[in-house]
Amino acid sequence: MLPALPILNLSAYKFVELHDLPALQQHLLAQAEARGLKGTVLLAEEGINLFVAGQETPVREWLAVLRADPRFADLQPKESTSAEVPFKRLRVKVKREIIRMNMPAVRPAAGRAPAVAPATLARWLAQGHDDDGRPVVTLDTRNAFEVDQGAFEGAIDWRLAKFSDFPAALQAHRDELAGKTVVSYCTGGIRCEKAALVMQSAGLDHVYQLEGGILKYFEEAPGAPHWRGDCFVFDERIALDPALQPAD
Repeated sequence: MLPALPILNLSAYKFVELHDLPALQQHLLAQAEARGLKGTVLLAEEGINLFVAGQETPVREWLAVLRADPRFADLQPKESTSAEVPFKRLRVKVKREIIRMNMPAVRPAAGRAPAVAPATLARWLAQGHDDDGRPVVTLDTRNAFEVDQGAFEGAIDWRLAKFSDFPAALQAHRDELAGKTVVSYCTGGIRCEKAALVMQSAGLDHVYQLEGGILKYFEEAPGAPHWRGDCFVFDERIALDPALQPAD
């Protein structure tokens, strides 16, 4: 249960084809401004990525507006609370990609890679293998400075400077992953979703993405077993601890 703090923070994404970007941008901006929300909403032909914050009732009202669009009806945001709004302004932007990888052929809206639930990953890590007996490795798809804030024990870290470096890093290290169950992970799921598809296309057979990313793992795996440190977030809180509170 979330602590009783006054500000509700929502983060969510969905890969879904969008073709009315300017109109959608103005609609979501107006609805958020009317409710005094702050944060960032990114829109692209491949989907939506959002981080918004404000008083709980206005935030939930805006989420209801968003879900009234059938394309976003099943959106399931990750929630945290804070004493203050961790954003200075509101931005609703149209981009080429909601998370840049520079591989237009990778289209998660056409089909996701398999996902593993946080509780299942915690169990796999505890037993040292998946349910078929294959060794399990976690692959961090975040930038190096984020990994330095916290990561899974023994996670593979290719010291990425930016996410668009991932395909080249995979090409260089692909053979190291052969024969293993690879679970890609990131903050909220968006990067590891694309990364898992790229690994599939590279011929790796046992690839998963961590459902909901690190933040969902904090929420659904009590005590965040096998995690060390905090999770970097791109707002004024800097990092969250496994209780989803601003880290010291």
